[in-house]
Amino acid sequence: MPSNVAPAPGTGTSSAAGAEAVVPAEAVTPLIRGIAVLRRLTDADGVSSLSGLERSTGLARSTVDRITATLARRGYVRLDGRDAVLAPRLMELGNAYLAALRLPRLLDAHADALADELDESVSLAVGDQDGIRFIHQATRRRAMSLSFRIGDLLPAERTAPGPLFATEWGDREWARWHERRAADPEDRGFPAVPARSRPIEYGEDDRNDEKDRIGAHRTNRANRTNGKDLTVAQDPTVDRDLTVGKDLTVGKSLAADRPEEEQGAGRSARRLPTLGDDFEQRTAEAREAGWALDDQLIEPGLVALSMPVREAGRIACVVSVVSHTSRHTAADLRDTLLPRLREAVAAMERELREAQHAESATPTPRATAAPSGLAVWTGASKQELGREFIESLARGLTVITAFGEGRAELNLTEVAQATGLARATARRALITLEHLGYVTVHDRVFRLTPRVLGLGFPPLSRTSLAEIAAPHLTELSQRLHDSVSLAVLTGDEIQYTGRVSTSRVMSVHITIGTRLPAYPTALGRVMLADLPEPPLTELLPLTPRTITDPARLTAVLDRVREEGYALVDEELEVGLRSVAVPVRERGGRVVAAVNVAMHSSRRTPEECVAEVLPELRAAVGRIEEDLWVAGRFRRVPRT
Repeated sequence: MPSNVAPAPGTGTSSAAGAEAVVPAEAVTPLIRGIAVLRRLTDADGVSSLSGLERSTGLARSTVDRITATLARRGYVRLDGRDAVLAPRLMELGNAYLAALRLPRLLDAHADALADELDESVSLAVGDQDGIRFIHQATRRRAMSLSFRIGDLLPAERTAPGPLFATEWGDREWARWHERRAADPEDRGFPAVPARSRPIEYGEDDRNDEKDRIGAHRTNRANRTNGKDLTVAQDPTVDRDLTVGKDLTVGKSLAADRPEEEQGAGRSARRLPTLGDDFEQRTAEAREAGWALDDQLIEPGLVALSMPVREAGRIACVVSVVSHTSRHTAADLRDTLLPRLREAVAAMERELREAQHAESATPTPRATAAPSGLAVWTGASKQELGREFIESLARGLTVITAFGEGRAELNLTEVAQATGLARATARRALITLEHLGYVTVHDRVFRLTPRVLGLGFPPLSRTSLAEIAAPHLTELSQRLHDSVSLAVLTGDEIQYTGRVSTSRVMSVHITIGTRLPAYPTALGRVMLADLPEPPLTELLPLTPRTITDPARLTAVLDRVREEGYALVDEELEVGLRSVAVPVRERGGRVVAAVNVAMHSSRRTPEECVAEVLPELRAAVGRIEEDLWVAGRFRRVPRT
């Protein structure tokens, strides 16, 4: 890696080795630097000052400015004053991986149904070298709820899925795990979890379980006959004097070196091994049992039960039921929910088999994406931004989007065709991405790795519709010099979820959260028009111009549905004129609406249609583009 590019934090896996790896001669340095900036922004929860990026990456400020300008042109970041903010469009990189993987499309509904049935959070995860990475989260909304996000990377040894994935590791993977543990003793390379040194207090049930576990561990070690394993007497990690009823605390290994005063007879406290020290033992137990538990390994109170979902004999992903000790102990979680989890896993595996059978029964040529028009776009961008635009960075990131559903494996020619790049350019980008761990290659066929989800997906995966719309509302308001709002339909009312006001003496003042009846508003009418049976009861005359006749209002909604917009003139309040357009999700259903509101003296109704409506439609189109990217593999909250 170039000397002025610091190794990206949060890689989690083999960070020490990665930092020292020799950069291939044909690697694209701007692509390496651009990805380093995206990683820093991801670790900073999606926003960082430009000077902060300069410090954290070790890049020159001019280089940071050029990289962020290029990413902004691509729609991957938004420049807000002196800050760079990750934009929803960046999620198309992670979407490419998730689409190629197929698992979210096939299994997300099963996970969601299980979460609804059990009223517990359910997640799907894949292995990412010596870590695990989430590909789906069905989270219950509670005061104490799971905060992990799609794309978050966790150390395998501190999770329930980790031991299950490790059952398929070989010597190379175990060596990498030991190397990473030695190089990162505090798990600082995993920003999603607390540092490993944090102590965890164990309760009475946990002490009993620990005693049983260590007893079984002693027996297993003593019974092994391969000549390499330690007997109980030789095992330095087993505390032979472990006593139920003592105050047990995680945080320091039992492997010798304890001060003499901590070894005295009658001492009322003992220490369990450091978090993760028993990972190899937990892996052996998971191999035998077929499931695994996380008993507060990440933080106090968090417990999880996991089982592998297999396809063609190998683990495709792991499904986990996650709870809190206020609801279940780890043992209770296992005893109560394991039978139902087994049923869910069986259904998931059946889904995978049926999908595989359908694909085999109707083989189709490997799909390739239509050329992206990248050459035209980069040429125009270069002409507009000059040297501030880094062509090789934009091209390199586009290579990731060549993959997708039906395009999980691509050779060099197919990548070049999908992106419109020259083979030599595509080859250099793939060499760089392979070096950074974002693609793997086998027999000249390339595949994306789960690490692609680390490029902005975690902070963006919790983005709401209101957050997606906010910058577009601001831009529209500044362009028109009028108030702009976003609202959703709740029954027969609208609720404002986004708002940008003007500073005029005469302007519309409505706060976020305000509810108004839907029928006399432009926002309400574009959303009511999408319903098969809109609620049209209690139509009260709010002004002399308010439509209160149900038949007449039905005819108005029919016209709104046909024309795609609503114009309401002084029906909610005298002097208030508003035009609104619906916001549609990927499937075409209306989920919200955006309006421009003004005093009737500002523009005539005809001027609203001629001048405001085109700008409003363009802004809503940009909101929908971001929404469709953000909502491809998750439900985007409306508020």
